[in-house]
Amino acid sequence: MFELSDHPTAFIVACAVIGLIFAFSQFALIDSVKLVSHGEEDALVNGGNTVQTKKLIEIYQAIKDGADAFLNAEYTICLIFVIVFGCIVFFLISIGQGSWLQGMFTTISFTFGALTSILSGWIGMKVAVHSNVRTTIGAQKGGFKDAFNVAFRAGGVMGFTLTSMAILVLCGTLFLFSLYFKESEYAIMMDCISGYGLGGSSIAMFGRVGGGIYTKAADVGADLVGKVVHGIPEDDPRNPATIADNVGDNVGDVAGMGADLFGSYAESTCAALVIAATCPDLVSHGWAALVFPIIVSSGGILICLITSFIATNIRPVKEEKDIEMALKLQLIITTILMVPATFYISGKVLPSDFVIFGVSGTVTATPQGAATCISCGVVGGLLIGLITEYYTSHSYAPVREVALSCKTGSATNIIYGLSLGYKSVIIPVFILAAIIYTSFDLCETYGVSLAAIGMLSTLATGLTIDAYGPVCDNAGGIAEMAQLPSSVREKTDALDAAGNTTAAVGKGFAIGSAALVSLALYGAFVTRLGITEGINILEPLTFAFLVIGAMLPYWFSAMTMKAVGTAAMEMVHEVEEQFKANPSLLNEDTTERPDYQRCIAISTRAALKYMLPPGALVMLAPLITGTFFGVYAVCGLLTGGMASGVQVAISMSNTGGAWDNAKKYIEKATPDSDLQGKGSDIHKAAVVGDTVGDPLKDTSGPSLNILMKLMAIISLVFAEYFLAIRDGRGLFNLA
Repeated sequence: MFELSDHPTAFIVACAVIGLIFAFSQFALIDSVKLVSHGEEDALVNGGNTVQTKKLIEIYQAIKDGADAFLNAEYTICLIFVIVFGCIVFFLISIGQGSWLQGMFTTISFTFGALTSILSGWIGMKVAVHSNVRTTIGAQKGGFKDAFNVAFRAGGVMGFTLTSMAILVLCGTLFLFSLYFKESEYAIMMDCISGYGLGGSSIAMFGRVGGGIYTKAADVGADLVGKVVHGIPEDDPRNPATIADNVGDNVGDVAGMGADLFGSYAESTCAALVIAATCPDLVSHGWAALVFPIIVSSGGILICLITSFIATNIRPVKEEKDIEMALKLQLIITTILMVPATFYISGKVLPSDFVIFGVSGTVTATPQGAATCISCGVVGGLLIGLITEYYTSHSYAPVREVALSCKTGSATNIIYGLSLGYKSVIIPVFILAAIIYTSFDLCETYGVSLAAIGMLSTLATGLTIDAYGPVCDNAGGIAEMAQLPSSVREKTDALDAAGNTTAAVGKGFAIGSAALVSLALYGAFVTRLGITEGINILEPLTFAFLVIGAMLPYWFSAMTMKAVGTAAMEMVHEVEEQFKANPSLLNEDTTERPDYQRCIAISTRAALKYMLPPGALVMLAPLITGTFFGVYAVCGLLTGGMASGVQVAISMSNTGGAWDNAKKYIEKATPDSDLQGKGSDIHKAAVVGDTVGDPLKDTSGPSLNILMKLMAIISLVFAEYFLAIRDGRGLFNLA
């Protein structure tokens, strides 16, 4: 009989392989949808007129080429970064640890993490681009089922591929390292493994920031000139920026989000492994107890796989009202099933009790306590997601209030939207505080890392419903550009409206998990330093850097917001220039098309130029602080950055999401209704809010996740280096 405690590696590998096979099967179903406009199948066979099919393929190819060009350029820079920063990691770790071998192992794990993150983003983008035009074709058919299933399966391919690869590569790296390190050296081995999380998070920074700048430069530019100035519908083929806008959905909302959540997945696991390796009871109980966090994540893949059939087979989408419920049910049922699975796994692989040497003393933990920590994360993630939905979906009062505020102009819309964002922070922060207190009380810092693991254990489902949104958004854009019947656009708009909400839910989920992951990494950092009496934040140096850390999210956001604004201004000038050079583009019945490539080039150039300074800020802040001011200054920096960052991120993301869906709620209204619908002054006020919210929800807000995590993982990886400088007091020796 198979015993989980005896064969943990076999279970982990089997789950990962099953996840990859399932992802491939979902891709095969997507690929079975032929690139033929519905109704033209016979014409294609008989050599007849296939005008719409040719348009669809032409637009699909333009989006594909634009996305490929940007990611190739971005990942070329990322590969150069991996080489350069890998050398820095090797050199500084070797100095700190006093061992070239440990520097080498950390650099290897860093490289594996970075390359896996790059591959995750690339696969996500490829699948999204492959699926968006097929979603449009599905929307040409009767009902919502065909279009929904394609978009949902596209998200599934990304979700299961990313989680499976993350586990498989990490497990393989651990296996290779275990061939060299003895059981008594597992603590050192896990310190080296933390480089895996650093690699993933470093690439996520460039993916999130670069992709966010790209997509919002195009989106804001297209909206300002097209919708606000000239009254051209969204995604109209006459708008020169429309292809760049659709490319941005793939490189920002899909590739960027994938890299971001891969980073969280890797970092939370690394934090748990580092802390577990310092617990003699877990190490002596066997390999299964040590890699317990990976086993939980592996079990999550199987549960997400089982529940994925609910939306596509068991309870398929038939009407518009079914869409949001189908997506919401996925997350709810996955969460419900994950809780008992967690208790089962912990009972099988953990010792009956084990002593954890934490940052404020020792705690005797139990399997039930560990499972409770994970369950707190699982349930907390769901609650944060549902609260985010309440504040960003036009099905509920908050967004409808924002829509009504547009009746008195864009100023009141902005005021209401900001107020909603600030208010939406309250309950998620209370939830996070409750999770942190409970998990810390039960299992110290190990419990916090397990709570982060729990929140991310349903990541395959979370990514499925998150990536679904950009695919539907692109499908609507393709329908508009191909000038398909209005009924097709109405379907894609309905799918996209639900997708906007799920994207907001995904962002809330990502921010909540980032807060727990950063705290778990902080705990691992303090554990690695050997601090067992806690951190006194009232120490002058620690408190001073706490204030500095709280400022960093604002500095970072200023850089990313201005980057979008600068690039958008350039985009506006380009679009206006094309309209002036060719006034016929503004005629509704024109057959002429603008030069899309010039706008794509602007977004690409801006993203690559402006993604570097924010990344440098985040990476250099802990390195400079630790080098010159010591480890207690780093503790203050991490505390301030996390406490401030999580609240700014939630507020920004929900404000932008609410403005977006308030606009869509107005667009659904008829001209004779209270909100007057598209083209009205009320709608124009809503478009202004949506445009202001774009960089908030898709660039600055989500990127703050990585600010919190990346500063913490850098501190963890370079902990020994910081300690080597005057016993952790830094070059200035102020502590």
